[in-house]
Amino acid sequence: MYTKGFIRLNWITLVLIYLVVIAGSLVRTTGSGMGCPDWPKCFGSWVPPTSADQLPENYREVYGEKRVKKVEKFAKFLSAIGMKETAEKIKNDPATYEELPFNAGKTWMEYVNRLCGFLAGNGVLAVFLWTVFRYRKRRKLFLIAAVNLVLLTFQAWFGSIVVATNLVPWTITVHMFLALVIIALQLWIIRIASPVQQKQIQLSKPVRNMVIVVFLITAYQMFLGTQVREYIDELTKQGFGRESWTDRFGWTFFIHRSFSWLVLVMMTLMFVLNRRSKGDRSVNVAYVILAIELISGVCLAYADMPGLVQVSHLLFASVLFGLLFMQILRMRKGTEPLSDKTERVELLDERLAR
Repeated sequence: MYTKGFIRLNWITLVLIYLVVIAGSLVRTTGSGMGCPDWPKCFGSWVPPTSADQLPENYREVYGEKRVKKVEKFAKFLSAIGMKETAEKIKNDPATYEELPFNAGKTWMEYVNRLCGFLAGNGVLAVFLWTVFRYRKRRKLFLIAAVNLVLLTFQAWFGSIVVATNLVPWTITVHMFLALVIIALQLWIIRIASPVQQKQIQLSKPVRNMVIVVFLITAYQMFLGTQVREYIDELTKQGFGRESWTDRFGWTFFIHRSFSWLVLVMMTLMFVLNRRSKGDRSVNVAYVILAIELISGVCLAYADMPGLVQVSHLLFASVLFGLLFMQILRMRKGTEPLSDKTERVELLDERLAR
């Protein structure tokens, strides 16, 4: 039996991880990713400056030199693991070494993102330490908590690489993928520790199969979404306006859009079948979240909506990912719909009453 304090800590840590996703999305939307040119400090300080007057005149050259050294180290690492071509591309790309002028708003936006990451990291660390001192004999919990801590540490280091390489697109995608894995592992810990989440949900076999398929498509959709965002960033740099984006998108955007409608059809079918079989309410909640996520996606594709919509699009996609993953963890292996099972119980009660 796990203590209420341990369960609360895990839920708080999950919320903090989602706050990092929100903060990271705001950073991406506002173009604040390079608001702090160094890591883990910001302009060499734990509390960033509020104006350029607080920095030396040659600050761009100073941090530019530091970036070169870090890029060279990362390039050597990539070459060592067989990614020599990628390493050379990063080293030879002038954009990698571009040092932007100080912008107080972007600096503090990135700083808030790092603060959220710091809090989430301490939450994961606290969960691991609590597990070590209180529940170390429960091997599954210990292993998941340890892996999550290692992944989050790697995620923090990789965040410094994202900054050092001046937001190379594929590094942002890897950064997002690692965040989803950390969310999944944290949910797994909650599933083990929380009595409520330990209760299995009864879904009919068709609904169970569709939950798994929709989960896989959703994960792939989030990957495609980062690719679409990379295209948008590149088109923006080239001076193309929103009205010409859809004409210049590659197949990634159209696959991303088509899969969205496929998920909607499958989730609608899941919703109907779940209602008929009197299944779990979490399927209905997932359906509502998907609807909101799709509406935000349509607004992004066809309307000049504010950055907040971009944040909500990623947030609801991440929440949907987490909810579907928890459903998979909690699904019963039985195939009998609840409606049939209920009818049998009622029939048995009638016979006993007679």
